[in-house]
Amino acid sequence: MTTRILVADDQDDVRGAFRIILDAQPDMTVIAEAPDGASAVEQARLLRPDVVLADIRMPVLDGLEVTRLLAGPDVPAPLRVVVVTTFDLDEYVHAALRHGACGFLLKRSSPALLVEAVRAAMSGDTLISPQITVRLLRDLAAPPRRAVPGGTLSGREIEVARLVARGHTNAEIAAALFISPGTVKNHVAAVQRKLGARNRVGVAAWAWENGHATGS
Repeated sequence: MTTRILVADDQDDVRGAFRIILDAQPDMTVIAEAPDGASAVEQARLLRPDVVLADIRMPVLDGLEVTRLLAGPDVPAPLRVVVVTTFDLDEYVHAALRHGACGFLLKRSSPALLVEAVRAAMSGDTLISPQITVRLLRDLAAPPRRAVPGGTLSGREIEVARLVARGHTNAEIAAALFISPGTVKNHVAAVQRKLGARNRVGVAAWAWENGHATGS
């Protein structure tokens, strides 16, 4: 099945480079390009791509507003949005993820990581550039604000949430807990459902905020 992608960036050369990288994949195709945020939202609502790659600094509407309009908590049928930017700023990362982004990638990342981010979005995971992952998750640590009432999560689910918060993939979690990747995927889905988290970043945020991501 081919993943249909919309690329939104105000620089022609960036859009062209992304198209070359993504179209070279046997299971991906760029179906549209947008030079500004308003065009990105309009085309995304019309074409319903599988993944939107959105630059942060664009004319008319920036990438954060594009993300909110296409993937935010109030959107009835959210799209998968991966934010791609030159600017490694914490406030951008936090805002993008709170607006529903399912990935945050720096433009200096490798072509392989760009492809991996699209694949992660399609599989329900969230990929954040390795340069900022640990810093981001540590910054999310705060006094408890969203403790799950009544011990809703099981002990194993809390273990999984802890490893998600540390940036581990499903395969790495499976190896650490001596269970199958499929079982990990089921646990992650259950944790997201119980916490009301849209993606793995929401799970990670909960774990850090409630003291489950520290220690051994």
